[in-house]
Amino acid sequence: MSGVLVLGGGPDREREVSINSSRAIASALERAGHRVYYELIGRITEDELRRLPGDVVFPALHGAFGEGGPLQVLLERDGRPFVGSRAPGARVAMDKVATKMCASRLGIPTAEACVVNRHDAEVAVGLPLVMKPVHDGSSVGLHLCEDRAAYQRARTEVDRDIDENPGRAYMAERLIRGRELTQSLIVGEGGEIEALDAIEIVPKSGPYDYDAKYIRNDTVYRVAPELPEGVAESLKAWSLSLARGIGVRHLCRVDYLLEFGTDRPWLLELNTMPGFTDHSLVPMAARARGIEMPALCDRLVRAATEGVRAAGLPSR
Repeated sequence: MSGVLVLGGGPDREREVSINSSRAIASALERAGHRVYYELIGRITEDELRRLPGDVVFPALHGAFGEGGPLQVLLERDGRPFVGSRAPGARVAMDKVATKMCASRLGIPTAEACVVNRHDAEVAVGLPLVMKPVHDGSSVGLHLCEDRAAYQRARTEVDRDIDENPGRAYMAERLIRGRELTQSLIVGEGGEIEALDAIEIVPKSGPYDYDAKYIRNDTVYRVAPELPEGVAESLKAWSLSLARGIGVRHLCRVDYLLEFGTDRPWLLELNTMPGFTDHSLVPMAARARGIEMPALCDRLVRAATEGVRAAGLPSR
C-alpha cells in the first residue's frame, strides 16, 4: 500500500470541520491498510508541502484556500498524485456565482442571484432572499431574509464581516422554499464519476446551516427519499453534467432545493471536497451503496494514483 499524506486544518473558516474530516479519513485509510502521514496545516507554502512525506496526498480541507484553487496549484507543482479536483475546476466550484453561470449554460435551473455591492444598500434580487459568502461552504455566513427588517440586520452583519475580512464577497439569491436534497458523486471502479442515491436533509427547525450540519444531532437524513416522478433521474443527470462541465475529479456533492408547490429542483452549489465527518453526506450515501468509509477513502486514493499513471506522469 502507498504512503498517504492526509492534510487537515487550513486557514479558512471551516478549519474545525476540516480537522474532523481529515482525522476520519486518516483513520479510514489506516483501516484499509495504508501507511498514513497526518498533518495539520495552515496556509502552507510550496516548500513546506514538498518536505512532507507520502506518495499520494489527500487534502481534506474545506474553504477558499484549501478547496478553492490555491492549495491545488501547490499540489500540482508538488507533482504527487492527489485526491480531488485540479485548480481550474476547484476555483469554479468554490465560486458560487461561477457555478451558477456554468449551470445556466448547461440548462440546469438555478435561482437568480447577484453579488452584493457593499456600497449600495439595495441588491438586484428582491425579497425574500438569501445572502451568503461567494467563496465559503458549510453554510458559513448564511442569512435568510424573509422581510426588510431581516435584510437590514443581515446587511449590518455582512458589512461588518467584509470590513474585518477585506476581499470577502457576498451574494444575494432569490429565496426558494423547498425540500433540501443533495446528490453525491464518487469515482466508480472503472474510473468514471458516478451518481449515488440522493439524500433529503430535514433540519428539526430553521435552515440547514452550520449548526444543523455539524453541532446539533436533530437533523434527519433520508437516503433515496420518495420524490416526484423524474426528479431523482434529473438530479443525477444534472449533477453529472455540471461536474463534467466544471472539471470535477474523483468526488463532489451537489446541493438542490425541491420547491414547494411546483416540485421543481433548483441548483444551489457544488462542493469538490465535501465533509467526511460523522454527519457528512458523501460517506452516508456511499454507505447506503455498501461502500464503507475505509473502502471509500481507499477508492479515492487509488483513483488519484491510477489517474497519474494513466496519464504517464511521474508521481513526484
